[in-house]
Amino acid sequence: MTAIGKPLFEGVDLQCVTNNTAHRTEVISVDQLIVRRGQPFTLTLNLNEAFNRTSPLFINVATGDYANERQGTLCLLAVPDVVRRSPVAKAVWKVELDARSSTQTGNLILTFTPPADAPIGWYKMVASYKHEEMLLAKLTMLFNPWCPEDSVFLDNEKQRQEYVMNEDGVIYMPGTHSIQSKGWDYGQFDPTIMFICINLLDRNRKHLKDPADDVAARCDPIYVGRVVSAMVNSNDDRGVVEGRWEAPYYGGRSPTHWTGSGPILTQWYYNQFHPVKFGQCWVFAGVMCSVMRLLGIPCRTITNFSSAHDTNASLTIDNFYTEDGRNIPFHDSIWNFHVWTEGWMRRPDLSEGSKYDGWQVLDSTPQETSDGIYCCGPAAKRAILKGDTDLKYDVPFVYAEVNSDCVDWLVRADGSIEEIEVDQKLVGKNISTKAVGSDIREDVTHEYKHKEGTKKERKGFIKAIVENYENLSETDRFAAMLSSVALARARRDLQSITSSNGTLDEGKPSKVTMRFEEVSEPVNGQDVSLNLVLSSKNTANRPLSVNIRVRAMKYNGILGAIIKTEQRKETLLPKRELSIPILVPFSVYSKPMLDYDSMRVSAVVKDIENPDHPYMAEDDVVLLDPPITITAVDDPRLYRFTRFNVVFKNPVNKTLKGCSLTVSGSGLCRDEREIRLGDMLPFTQLNINFRVFPYKRGKKTLHVVFDCSIFRDIKGSCPVIVKK
Repeated sequence: MTAIGKPLFEGVDLQCVTNNTAHRTEVISVDQLIVRRGQPFTLTLNLNEAFNRTSPLFINVATGDYANERQGTLCLLAVPDVVRRSPVAKAVWKVELDARSSTQTGNLILTFTPPADAPIGWYKMVASYKHEEMLLAKLTMLFNPWCPEDSVFLDNEKQRQEYVMNEDGVIYMPGTHSIQSKGWDYGQFDPTIMFICINLLDRNRKHLKDPADDVAARCDPIYVGRVVSAMVNSNDDRGVVEGRWEAPYYGGRSPTHWTGSGPILTQWYYNQFHPVKFGQCWVFAGVMCSVMRLLGIPCRTITNFSSAHDTNASLTIDNFYTEDGRNIPFHDSIWNFHVWTEGWMRRPDLSEGSKYDGWQVLDSTPQETSDGIYCCGPAAKRAILKGDTDLKYDVPFVYAEVNSDCVDWLVRADGSIEEIEVDQKLVGKNISTKAVGSDIREDVTHEYKHKEGTKKERKGFIKAIVENYENLSETDRFAAMLSSVALARARRDLQSITSSNGTLDEGKPSKVTMRFEEVSEPVNGQDVSLNLVLSSKNTANRPLSVNIRVRAMKYNGILGAIIKTEQRKETLLPKRELSIPILVPFSVYSKPMLDYDSMRVSAVVKDIENPDHPYMAEDDVVLLDPPITITAVDDPRLYRFTRFNVVFKNPVNKTLKGCSLTVSGSGLCRDEREIRLGDMLPFTQLNINFRVFPYKRGKKTLHVVFDCSIFRDIKGSCPVIVKK
């Protein structure tokens, strides 16, 4: 018997080290109990008397403030199982008394198995025995991609390690004629980040409106992905990141400053959920990937080059030009690149079976609203490939991003419009993600679209327009007209393919073909040199007027200041190429390009003897950053100071003012650290050492950002292995 006045419950051992290791959450903490659904975990409960089975041990497991059995947020358990549960109870847990238990001494080893469809989030477990109660445990529940019954199950261990466990990522961005990789520190397994991510779910609009329904819906990764997509941007709520696509960036950081999600999420939390300023697409995608991986949903970032932003759902990108080559503002645009995330999950809401299971597009960049909120997805990638634009969520928008036709229209003085050119190959190029287990770029374009100009691609495009047209005709007549023109054109293309060798006949070559060539690699701080090369198959001389314009441009197609204009007359000789040099000196572009990503070089060429049909060409020039190098001076050791060295040379004949370094890296620095450097004289070299204090073992990456008055956010990184 229990001594008089002594409580029945002596204590509980949550076995955090053992449980968290088994659930692959020890990388987050070994002091807090963090488990994955569908997988058992074990606690040891000690009573101050022998356990009598005739007096059952009751246990309530609950999540949220309005827990109930009907919604799967409350489960009643007992040892032995004498509970009469509601016939409508969802997400029923199991508990077993382990054979190693000693009931005579009151030592109870309890094995709990949460269901594979349990809502994720914070849970409380309360035990009661003979009229006494005890808080048995506070735990965090995550999705489980290792559990076949979980709807995020991923049947490949290497992919699980990459898309759930890897904290070190790569996001792809464009060079002028190449693809650059930029490191991104996801840092999802910091204990503070876990706390912030669950808090993020509690801050969403649906939770504030109906917390009981919201918590219950967290059993579904489709719902959770949509919530995270909305909460990473701040447009409709007090979400994490505020977007801004042009300078100035007063009151915050330029989007190019960020190198990881941790500093952004912690700043949002410690500033009482005020949005972090500022982000653009890769920032939104990187932060969302961190949150999804922490929650247990396999996730990766995707970069789409020449990404369309179709504002009216016509599935075409339409550009309008005056007769002298000026662009008439229209809402559609082609982004130099765009980054979103993919989450892995089943889609029973779309069809029976697994037709649309797998990767789903989720985009937290606020572009267009979805059901009245700035979020996007999950859009099944298989639906995008097939042109199934009648499916939720936001399939038409994502389809247009990767496979819309781009149409140039000439607007004459009388207001009439004429189709100048249609480019079916411009949109959706080199769709890229980090390969599993390496930093090699994996091209996944074929997973989004069939090869351009083929029968499959044109059939898919026709299907996409037809399925999307009914809703479109009710909302936007002009967009419906553009869409119907594209449909007629696609049907003609398909007929041409069917009657030929299986690929689209591109037709006769343009009378004047145009292309841009780099003379040298474009590097910020150096003059940019290009050639505009013209050619024709005509047999006579052709006098031409050439208008060249260079403008600063953001990566999403927003044009800035005019850097240079040039007009000239040239003669194109028969069957000869004409090369026209274009030189943009650093002294001319340095100020206009300070807060821009690239240059848009455009040329309008008219045949002086036949000026009614101009020819156009454009090229986007992305400036490479001057080099910066980071090396580890010491062998990195856990809980020991490690020195790093940074070298950067001022490449221009100007003084760089207000120079600074920002240092970050999960496992190496708990917070961002700024080092102020003062000014750098022309052509001088910076050589500086600093120390960090590693607090996690394993593969880590130190990120450094150099900033000054002329060069914005030059980045470098140094991978290291932190040893014990």
